[in-house]
Amino acid sequence: MLHEGRYIRFVKEGGWEFVERSNCTGIVIIVAKTDDDRVIFVEQYRPPVRKKVIEFPAGLVSDEHGLKGESLESAAIRELFEETGYRAKRMKKFLTGPVSGGSTSDLVTMVRAYGLKKTGKGGGDSTENITVHEVPLSNVERWLKQKEKKGYLLEPKIFAGLYFLKNGA
Repeated sequence: MLHEGRYIRFVKEGGWEFVERSNCTGIVIIVAKTDDDRVIFVEQYRPPVRKKVIEFPAGLVSDEHGLKGESLESAAIRELFEETGYRAKRMKKFLTGPVSGGSTSDLVTMVRAYGLKKTGKGGGDSTENITVHEVPLSNVERWLKQKEKKGYLLEPKIFAGLYFLKNGA
């Protein structure tokens, strides 16, 4: 270990230097679509890239003291509600893979949320300032291009999620 901060550590293994998280057991991304075919995105400012980013709702698994031992499904349910105000009847895992295999040990698991019902306001926890967007699936590409033209960054994993939404995940 070269350096350890509060949430991440910088390590060297062989010739590789990379980052690994010390505060969670996983990362979950929630691909959510309402019964009337609106895709749920979140928008938030991300300090590392110094821009607002369009993403699917997502979060860390077991990242707080009271959440130790939390399952991926429980984290997905919690994060979806916290960020968007939606509850899901069920979650189904469809993909796990590296976030950036050359620079971090993080693996992300993508889950599909089914049976959505809006029961809260969303917006994130006290450390977040999240804007929720509900975009008709038929208009997603145009909407994303408009956001990009306005200077937003698009999280590339949204395109994997959209592929699965359009092909039956």
